[in-house]
Amino acid sequence: MNINSPRFNAMQSVKREFFALRNGVIADVMRRAGSPFRIIFGLNLPQLVEIAGRFGPDAELARLLWENRSTRCSMLLAPMLIPKETVAESDALRLVEESPDTEVIDVLCHRLLRHLDFAPALVGILADNERDLSRYAALRLALNLLNMGKADPAALRLLAESELSRTAALTAPVSRQLLDEISFLTDPDADLSE
Repeated sequence: MNINSPRFNAMQSVKREFFALRNGVIADVMRRAGSPFRIIFGLNLPQLVEIAGRFGPDAELARLLWENRSTRCSMLLAPMLIPKETVAESDALRLVEESPDTEVIDVLCHRLLRHLDFAPALVGILADNERDLSRYAALRLALNLLNMGKADPAALRLLAESELSRTAALTAPVSRQLLDEISFLTDPDADLSE
């Protein structure tokens, strides 16, 4: 049976793909690890990227998937389908605030936010937030921008050092990762053998 049959709407077709590709072993591991989602199909990111390539960009489908907060794959696929040119700063901030965990933030930053013209400004706004997950988003977005050559390493070093001084368990690892990446990119004598 063709899962992209014209007798199904886009959302039904996506859900059928999730079901066809489900991996119960991965889903069980994620549940035991404390995933915040009620419905976990266990798809990996390459599978979701492949699905996104068949369906996106599609603002309406992305909205429907994002609103399906109980399903991990829906929340991860939605940022891949959002047309970048339709995202305002307020939309980007709302998406971060509505993100339930670091995995969604990681995909949101990598697949959508880093491509926005105002992404560097988002880093500053999110870094000033009291919510640990929003500051985590600032750091993940900063990492993306650094690797794209769209951020000042010195400013990002200050951001990471400031966040480390907060001693927040959620943001400490990504702060150290950002500092390591800055050192690697800015130190001409960096040891590549590690």
